[in-house]
Amino acid sequence: MATQPSTRFSENYELKEELGKGAFSVVRRCVQKTTGLEFAAKIINTKKLSARDFQKLEREARICRKLQHPNIVRLHDSIQEESFHYLVFDLVTGGELFEDIVAREFYSEADASHCIQQILESVNHCHHNNIVHRDLKPENLLLASKAKGAAVKLADFGLAIEVQGDQQAWFGFAGTPGYLSPEVLKKEPYGKPVDIWACGVILYILLVGYPPFWDEDQHRLYAQIKAGAYDYPSPEWDTVTPEAKNLINSMLTVNPAKRITAAEALKHPWICQRERVASVVHRQETVDCLRKFNARRKLKGAILTTMLATACNFSSRSIITKKGDGSQVKESTDSSTTIEEEDVKDKSKSQVDRSTTVIARDVEDHHHVRNSVKTASLSSSLSWHAANRNNNVLDPRKQEIIKATEQLIDCINSGDFEGYTKICDTHLTSFEPEALGNLVEGLEFHKFYFDNVLGKNCKTVNTMILSPHVHLLGEDAACIAYIRLTQYMDKHGQAHTQQSEETRVWQRRDHKWQCMHFHRSGSPSSTPFALGTK
Repeated sequence: MATQPSTRFSENYELKEELGKGAFSVVRRCVQKTTGLEFAAKIINTKKLSARDFQKLEREARICRKLQHPNIVRLHDSIQEESFHYLVFDLVTGGELFEDIVAREFYSEADASHCIQQILESVNHCHHNNIVHRDLKPENLLLASKAKGAAVKLADFGLAIEVQGDQQAWFGFAGTPGYLSPEVLKKEPYGKPVDIWACGVILYILLVGYPPFWDEDQHRLYAQIKAGAYDYPSPEWDTVTPEAKNLINSMLTVNPAKRITAAEALKHPWICQRERVASVVHRQETVDCLRKFNARRKLKGAILTTMLATACNFSSRSIITKKGDGSQVKESTDSSTTIEEEDVKDKSKSQVDRSTTVIARDVEDHHHVRNSVKTASLSSSLSWHAANRNNNVLDPRKQEIIKATEQLIDCINSGDFEGYTKICDTHLTSFEPEALGNLVEGLEFHKFYFDNVLGKNCKTVNTMILSPHVHLLGEDAACIAYIRLTQYMDKHGQAHTQQSEETRVWQRRDHKWQCMHFHRSGSPSSTPFALGTK
């Protein structure tokens, strides 16, 4: 059972380093004084909260107290003080499940089955306790530790709601666009089945590395979802067993009354008899696609973070805006796309359509537009890949970003740390495999590789930036996403090639572009070049 709230947080816990930040909260590691156990403390500044936000905080704490399961991040303590509220959770150190998958040497359909089983176990526990999560997505699927076989943990119950059994009601528009169910998009009463729909989307991605519904235009994306317009294109789906597709179909059923439940899904042969049913062949193409999918997710987060930084001098990590119609929209920079809209009565259909387009989209004049939902069904997977194509017509500022990126990579290739420091901000932040899931800040981590690896173990280095995708975020900020292909000769005269998917966030200061943040997907480098460290 969760411990009873204490009178003073400082009497029971010792605060350590910061782990993350939000608009009204900060997460820090803490140690329980009596036991020496480590936890993560979410510290909310209640002075900055509206009455509505305070109600949501109390709801989140109340919901988390109910949920105690091996596959759910557990709330251990809830402490209310004069100006702050402390939520003490499990300290989860394994990073995101999807990032761990792309770092594995072997990944099969059976592994995907084990992953979704743990997710379904957590969802089933929530539903048994009449809780609907409403925001199931990769960013909220974490690993307990970095140990092999660590448990998957469902996190972030900020949008979760309490329901009455299988009752369906309108609880407001909330979730993440690509994972929203048809009934939510249609503004119909909903309940537990919305979580199962999201599980179906997640399972689809786990098997091929890209989502079932995709379009840069959010209205067309929503049209696909409402129609249940997805397919299983060749060749990647040819090697997936019929049982896996059957489970996806059962989850992605448009009618929520006919959709499979979490308890039923756990009894599906592909889950409970995976040793006999699920394929054990390594799915390298899935890992490669998932790497690109992860990079794109991180870019979206970086875009909103940079927009916020430009507007607010880096004072916040999340965006809460008030729309003209009175509805409140919450956008999380962790995922870049989480939205929550309070229910506003008497909206016309056109108002509903406008109100749902609330996220900053990284659209760059893509014209792979489909004329109807029927054609979307045939080309949704193609749309995902087409969205990564480069727009050949670039304006001068986009050219500047590409040139700055090329100069930065030249410094890496030549081992020029002095040049690197001139291009990068001193407080540069980064996510990269070599940091083992941790957010690195500053240049010292990178200096180690300049001093010991870069430019020293390789005779010749040639780098190509493929499919650069530049997003301008105002006059003085931009993001770039690209594939980096590096050829090099090691000291033994052997030729090697490495590929990574990277995103970089740039800001212009004193007429010069500086790199503020980057993310690279891939495995920790074991080669002498170690390109991934920068």
